[in-house]
Amino acid sequence: MRDKGFPTPGESFDHLLAWLHPDREEAGQRYEEIRRRLIKIFAGRDCWEAEDLADETLRRVELNVDDVAPTWINDPVLYFYAVARNVRREYGRRARVPTVPPATSPDVEEAEREDQCLEHCMGRLLTSEERSMMLRYYQGQGRTKIETRQELCRQHGLGQNALRIRMHRLMKRLRPCVFDCVARATS
Repeated sequence: MRDKGFPTPGESFDHLLAWLHPDREEAGQRYEEIRRRLIKIFAGRDCWEAEDLADETLRRVELNVDDVAPTWINDPVLYFYAVARNVRREYGRRARVPTVPPATSPDVEEAEREDQCLEHCMGRLLTSEERSMMLRYYQGQGRTKIETRQELCRQHGLGQNALRIRMHRLMKRLRPCVFDCVARATS
């Protein structure tokens, strides 16, 4: 038995679509367009999990639509972007937590194990061209990194966004393998 004050997940999604457009078909298309834009925004800000972050943004808007929609006077898309900004900030705080311990840390062995697992998974799951592209994409800092990525775009006939998405997809393929490898190595 559910509380009468809260809509079911299906009802809140229906309310979200109704907020986007009175015609359900048009609302569905608008929803998909917003999702595509959110993915582009997150990918453009070097978020590896762009699709997950876009889905999280959509979920949060859906949960709050009944509170926001009655008083929101602007285009609903602007609310999605405001929520996305908060989701991005949270992601940024998580991403700033160092994943590789400093050299003086006793966890240096763990970092080396992670590097070995990454190399193993790249060799197993990626073609030599994908490995080369990924290594070049993540090398360098500052202006050198920017120039390297521009060169990759020229070599492969890609736009910057297409290159980011390709790297995101490669990382998404690698991540489960690396996690499994590290887990096996530590147990």
